[in-house]
Amino acid sequence: MRYHTAGEVLDVETELPWAARLVARALGAAGPTAPPRETTGPPTIRLRIEAGSTALPLLGLRQVTRGAWTDRVTTVLVNACGSGFDLLVTAGEPLEILARYRPGGSLRAVNLLLGARFGLLAGQILVHYPVLWRAGRRGRVPLHACVLRGGPGGPGGPATPLLAGPGGVGKSTLLRRALDAGAVATADNLCCADETRCFGVAEPLRLDGPAPRGPRAGTSHGRFELPVAAREPVLEPDRLVVLERGPRTEVGRLAPDEAARALVAGTYAAGELRRFWAFAATLALATGLGPAHPPIEAIAAGYARRLPCLRVRVGDGDSVSAASLCGLAMRGGVTA
Repeated sequence: MRYHTAGEVLDVETELPWAARLVARALGAAGPTAPPRETTGPPTIRLRIEAGSTALPLLGLRQVTRGAWTDRVTTVLVNACGSGFDLLVTAGEPLEILARYRPGGSLRAVNLLLGARFGLLAGQILVHYPVLWRAGRRGRVPLHACVLRGGPGGPGGPATPLLAGPGGVGKSTLLRRALDAGAVATADNLCCADETRCFGVAEPLRLDGPAPRGPRAGTSHGRFELPVAAREPVLEPDRLVVLERGPRTEVGRLAPDEAARALVAGTYAAGELRRFWAFAATLALATGLGPAHPPIEAIAAGYARRLPCLRVRVGDGDSVSAASLCGLAMRGGVTA
């Protein structure tokens, strides 16, 4: 099956039905067993998940770090990021990923016991991290943020805020309200950005509270998942909005350096990316391709310098409407 995510085209082939469900879920398909939406264009990444459990060949490869061997073209990652999957990465065009599930007995038991955690980790290792690393070779960086388009905006058309903030402040809930009101969005929590555009990482919405009726996948921290119904693959933001929690609801200007710091810190604090930095650095060291460390600070600073920067503090028990957020306009030092 074929997916479009983070500006990349991903082809997936698997011999394991349960792995196909994990991949579809990680990419935000409508339900854990639903087929993905097909896209056009040649693949830039091919993922093949094999049913075999034999070790991947290491002959002719040199060890570059613990659990990683390479000849600069082919790299083997054993038990990648503690997931139980061994990966054989061939850094050509397209990028080729071959995966085998080979956990030890204790890790297999843990993955079975902690199914929600394993599902999230497997999606990261098989899909999101290879895609983000491939996008990094194009000069794009991961950001823990989303871009949505909707609301009245200004003379140029609908507003397009880049919505940043650490996990747990309510971005996903706000995004769901925006989508219900007719907005479109790149993703829930992750995008891959260059200097002007944000490419959404295909993923489900993860929301707090009891799940509505019908088949819904449970996930970590008592949340549930829904597909992003109105997903736009790429958007160019026209403002940077930092969402925070506070004692009372306030909306106002934010200095560019503070906005950039919030965007960078929220990205590094994101649980979705906790293992990505080691994954990307290992592949950069093994292949000589892509940055050893993505230029996240430079990209964030560029957005903060170029765009109006706003802080939205949401008081306990309060909420901010998605339409109001998208329609925020700068007036005399505060927003209206």
